[in-house]
Amino acid sequence: MSVAEVRNLNKTYPAFALKRASFSIEAGRITGFIGRNGAGKTTTIKSMLNLVHPDSGEIFYFGKPLAENENEIKKLIGYSTGAVNWYPRKKLRDVVAVVKRCYDTWDEDAYRRYLALFALDENKTALEMSEGMRVKYNLLIALSHNARVLILDEPTSSLNESDSKALLDLLLRFKQEGMTCIIISHKLNEVS
Repeated sequence: MSVAEVRNLNKTYPAFALKRASFSIEAGRITGFIGRNGAGKTTTIKSMLNLVHPDSGEIFYFGKPLAENENEIKKLIGYSTGAVNWYPRKKLRDVVAVVKRCYDTWDEDAYRRYLALFALDENKTALEMSEGMRVKYNLLIALSHNARVLILDEPTSSLNESDSKALLDLLLRFKQEGMTCIIISHKLNEVS
């Protein structure tokens, strides 16, 4: 069964054009989205999340068009990027207090489990954490609302080798539990 489908996606910028991107992603798999920097990976993924508005094309999740079902669909997607740009002076627990109100599927037990697994302190601000810790916190939020599809854009970009391996092991566990994972990377060894 196809969880996500992109049909003839086009987006043009002054120095770059994404042309006729089409693919489907099967349920319960880890799918690598690989390409050199500047190839259009992030533009495609941001279009799939309606964070970038494509010039043309169609995007479907679970057989439903994103355009007409965005709120419903986004509750089923966990998105994490290597770059974290949220409220750097707010304590992480305060950021989560706001985020969890957006999801009627928020799972406090899962949040606490991943908080411990990633060894994060929710009383710290983003400014007080290393880049790798901020990436893990972003991932923690993406995992805490029972998403069925996890989209990770350059997830190991700021992680050390040990944390990168732990993350990839966690993704294999998610796959066994039936979650669909999409990994965007320019590193072939991450998705092979």
